[in-house]
Amino acid sequence: MTLPLLQVNNLQVDFVTELGTTTAVNNISLEVQRGEIVAIVGESGSGKSVTSLSILQLLPSPPARFTQGEILFSPDGRQAANLLTQTPQQMRSIRGNQIAMIFQEPMTSLNPVFTCGDQVMEAIRLHRKLSKEAATQKTIELFEKVKLPNPAQLFHRYPHQLSGGQKQRVMIAMAMSCEPDLLICDEPTTALDVTVQKTILQLIKSLQETEQMGVIFITHDLSVVAEIADKAVVMYKGSIVEQGSVNQLFANPQHPYTKGLLACRPILHPKGERLPVVSDFLEGRRSEVQTAPSMAVVPTSASETRQAQRLLTIENLSVWFPSKKSFLGKPLEYTRAVDDVSFEVYKGETLGLVGESGCGKTTLGRTVLRLIEPTKGKITYDGIDLTAKKRDELKALRKDIQIVFQDPYSSLNPRLTIGSAIAEPLQVHRLLPTEKQRRDKVVELLEKVNLKAEHFDRYPHEFSGGQRQRIVIARTLALNPSFVVCDESVSALDVSVQAQVLNLLNDLKKEFGFTVIFISHDLSVVRYISDRIMVMNKGKIEEIGDAEQVYFHPAKDYTQQLIASIPKGFLG
Repeated sequence: MTLPLLQVNNLQVDFVTELGTTTAVNNISLEVQRGEIVAIVGESGSGKSVTSLSILQLLPSPPARFTQGEILFSPDGRQAANLLTQTPQQMRSIRGNQIAMIFQEPMTSLNPVFTCGDQVMEAIRLHRKLSKEAATQKTIELFEKVKLPNPAQLFHRYPHQLSGGQKQRVMIAMAMSCEPDLLICDEPTTALDVTVQKTILQLIKSLQETEQMGVIFITHDLSVVAEIADKAVVMYKGSIVEQGSVNQLFANPQHPYTKGLLACRPILHPKGERLPVVSDFLEGRRSEVQTAPSMAVVPTSASETRQAQRLLTIENLSVWFPSKKSFLGKPLEYTRAVDDVSFEVYKGETLGLVGESGCGKTTLGRTVLRLIEPTKGKITYDGIDLTAKKRDELKALRKDIQIVFQDPYSSLNPRLTIGSAIAEPLQVHRLLPTEKQRRDKVVELLEKVNLKAEHFDRYPHEFSGGQRQRIVIARTLALNPSFVVCDESVSALDVSVQAQVLNLLNDLKKEFGFTVIFISHDLSVVRYISDRIMVMNKGKIEEIGDAEQVYFHPAKDYTQQLIASIPKGFLG
């Protein structure tokens, strides 16, 4: 009888600290066969990454402790070794050689002081004992295999000189360099554009089929699971709640948690309908999962009253950055991040701004707020020409126009409590004179974004990603703005947390009546929350129109390509 490539039996992982013992993985069992892709799916904190790091013995001990179970690895199908009992030297010969891993964040996984080629070569020379010339040639061949442009040139480039998708491909090349029997992919497509995500998924699938590897694919996105996996293992709070074939899981989910993950995807719901969240299913408030996207065209209030209520007008706006300078520092060439763009935004509407990384959408959003200076063009807000205002004159307008930044952690001061961070704009604009009034206002805002008064004195690092995103939204709303730019505000969140934040934005928009430019690379989210969609490509507007029309009947090839790249799991 042939043994499975990997067999995890009754594994329990505890973390022992001064505060006590926490069970991160609780009595889990799973198998991976050669030539099979097994997806481990669940929200942040469910135990997915702890499971994968346990396989490679990469958890620091202490505090990690394996209290029961075994992890059996059998590359030949005849004899199995328990990875939990291997010596450090034995594990070094297995890691990167027989079992390889693609980590979640390529920028932090790649060493910034070594070229991409050198880092891939290191693994090859360590495990395969090749000469420098042979290792160089193999690295270039790997770069070609993962479809990197100009492999010989990229060999000599540093990680910061590559895009997110290119860095991820370098990580895949490194993982594939020693032709492993088992490949572990830890959230390899999180926060990537849908087009780059599709390319990465196709690449992993084709390499797996060519090399007949076993693959463990860790993700929080069930739509990606539908695209790539044969089997799925659903984890919740350290335990496996459901596992089986992907077709079975999507067609007939059994556990309320799985039903919740499937149901809260925005594409399954018409605009304005409240998204279900996981707690609805766990607490028995809902039981059925909608499995087809709504194609009903919902009339929008913005489209009914546009002409009379124009709030923002952008005319021939361009933002150019010098890309090449002379010896004396004079610009010789420019990158046209935003190139002659014109559009309008109407009071009370949500305009979705969508496109791939590098298309200019974030630059455009920040330029509208004068956080980046325009090269030319005109920005008119509520009859005021913002491009004619000096920086000190803009301060009075800042309380009306706000931004929710992409990364809430980096936009919050780690030394300030979240209460102080939310109160700061109130103090700067002298809206509430006393500290007690400001504190009462902050507590009111925290409760509006589903946080509690006792959170006032906590620091940003004490919150989850979804909670930090709510804190940033509360700070944005402190000044009661009439116009808000949301820059990729849900792109890296778990799908269930994403549903909570989208519900929150819709609720707050109804209550406060502000106008929104919602920037994202995810067309399914943009379609759900927006009245109109504007598609950007290489600094220019590709297409603009009503959200349902652009999503279901795109006029331009580029928009069709973006929609075609959305994992089919989104469509039920």
